Amino acid sequence: MSMAARFSRLTRVDGDGIDTRTLLILSVGVTILMMGMSIISPVLPLYAKSFGASTTMVGFLVTSFGLARMFVDLPAGSLSERLGRRAMLIGGAMLVALGSLFCALAVSFLMLVLFRFVEGIGSAVYTTAAMTTLADIATPRARGRIMSIYQGALLLGAGIGPALGGFVAEYWGLRAPFFVHGLLAFLCGLWVVFRGVETKEAGRSKGEGSGHSSTSPSMESLRLLLLDVSFLLIGLVTFSVFFTRTGGRTTILPLFAYDSLGISKAQLGGAYSLMSLCNLVILFPAGTMADRLGRKVTIVPSTLLVALATLLFTLSQNYSAFLGTAVLLGLASGIAGASPAAYAADLAPAGYRGGAIGLYRTFGDIGFVMGPILLGWVADLSSYATALRMNASLLFVSGLLFLLFARETLGGVGGRTAEPVRG
Repeated sequence: MSMAARFSRLTRVDGDGIDTRTLLILSVGVTILMMGMSIISPVLPLYAKSFGASTTMVGFLVTSFGLARMFVDLPAGSLSERLGRRAMLIGGAMLVALGSLFCALAVSFLMLVLFRFVEGIGSAVYTTAAMTTLADIATPRARGRIMSIYQGALLLGAGIGPALGGFVAEYWGLRAPFFVHGLLAFLCGLWVVFRGVETKEAGRSKGEGSGHSSTSPSMESLRLLLLDVSFLLIGLVTFSVFFTRTGGRTTILPLFAYDSLGISKAQLGGAYSLMSLCNLVILFPAGTMADRLGRKVTIVPSTLLVALATLLFTLSQNYSAFLGTAVLLGLASGIAGASPAAYAADLAPAGYRGGAIGLYRTFGDIGFVMGPILLGWVADLSSYATALRMNASLLFVSGLLFLLFARETLGGVGGRTAEPVRG
């Protein structure tokens, strides 16, 4: 088959409305970008310590990235409606490249924090534009699968990076992974320059959404979204998931495993790898289920099962029980997969899709920032187990509220169908 024929086959839109060419471009891009971002994860604390930073200052360095994303998500979404998705993808990747380059060249801890903040801005711009593009290129009946494929590519990059980062740091020093990170982000930007397509008008032409007019002013569209109970509830679920990801799973759970169960670093690493594998295995089937049966069919069980797994960790008495619970958590978190993002995109007005995705991501990044701080404070006041139980309670409440009050966004499936939000 000729290259032209292969390209023609690749650019087809299948029966479910999946633009496979754009999906491939975004998937390759996020794999490259996430490989770079995860390359620095094993060395970031050590690099910060080389500037004489305390443990608290290292925590602030990690938080600065999340703070940048939290404040930039919504403006980035609005800008994608004005400047287009492609320009934001390129600009976001290049900002990440610039921030990483200057992190590698940092001469002080303050400079490191400043350019990690720049990286966070770039990450917010790129990710918001990418998710908006994904929402543009498919009808609601294919959106769950599209989001799942993209998330799988993201996890692939995130899985490759840490091992590569450790190898690079071992042989070329702590600054070297940041140079590699910058190079990969730059290559991601170039990939979009030469392969990326603009999807803004294609997304608007589909005419989906919660019924807002595509000509509504941005502030009016934002107001309507904030008055939409279903949108606020998916925001709460997403807040809880990100809160758990950085607070419960990344911060408290390892400390609980070390101190309360005597689990070794190697055993914990094995449990986390198994957790990620379970997540990846179930991701695409869950996206298919969300497109066939509805978003709530995956979002509600996932949220409640993650709450159960988080609680079960506190009851573990040995490594076998801990490992079994890790499998449950990996599968449970993968069941929802990308359904929350698809749900938010379903509710978004066609003329304000970027802003809606930006607002949705803002909920998540608030949880990203608050999780480690709040659960760390609870653990200091009481215990690691108490912090995990609090985390489980938040997940349970958000899942139950979503079950009771959020409407289904796929017509004729499991619950009330999405209706226009009127001012």
